[in-house]
Amino acid sequence: MRVLLRVGRAVLDAVLPARCMACGETVEGDGALCSQCWVGIRFLGDPACACCGFPFDYAVPGQTLCLACARHLPAFERARAVFAYDDASRGLILAFKHGDRIHHSPVFGGWLARSGAALVADADLIVPVPLHRWRLFRRRYNQAGLLAQALSRESGKNISVDLLVRHRRTQTQGRMSRAARIRNIQGAFRLRDGRRAAVGGARILLIDDVLTTGATVEECSRVLKRAGARAVDVLTL
Repeated sequence: MRVLLRVGRAVLDAVLPARCMACGETVEGDGALCSQCWVGIRFLGDPACACCGFPFDYAVPGQTLCLACARHLPAFERARAVFAYDDASRGLILAFKHGDRIHHSPVFGGWLARSGAALVADADLIVPVPLHRWRLFRRRYNQAGLLAQALSRESGKNISVDLLVRHRRTQTQGRMSRAARIRNIQGAFRLRDGRRAAVGGARILLIDDVLTTGATVEECSRVLKRAGARAVDVLTL
């Protein structure tokens, strides 16, 4: 059986060779980036703000906060991201979010598990940021939900894909200022009826694709904490 599988893989690779997730160049295995794209992506890690994960240029002692978090602590406890959203990584995100490249989600799940290892280890429950039902109908899938499911499979952590409901339709926030995003998203989420027991005393790991101003995940964090969550962490691509 192993021989047959190797032969089958060799034939498949010859007919449909693996492609770089970003540029489409031929690579050695599925779910990989070519060397040029890999070097171009800015993967994030320490040193960073102890709260929001904003990267620092130099190592700093202790649990240091960035200026924004020092001025106003977010509703969540910690946030981390796999890589910076810039010219090198934008295509990966947009292809996954709007281009039906959902077959990339297992790879992203592995990246999330490694980059957010400390957050995943502490989590009692993984919860994705929900889409409004009409946007979900048009897009056909919730990219945050796919990431959360991939991370759950990778880590073995429990997941609830429908714990939060986006009950109010909001405008697309791509070009909005932080203040406009906060106004736009305020009151847009609620806990699904009958699910309060799943939240009480739990440390929730909230999953989304991109973290920009943090307005969306902050609003979700407030809803979860009002429902009794002990703490909320945030993990994004």
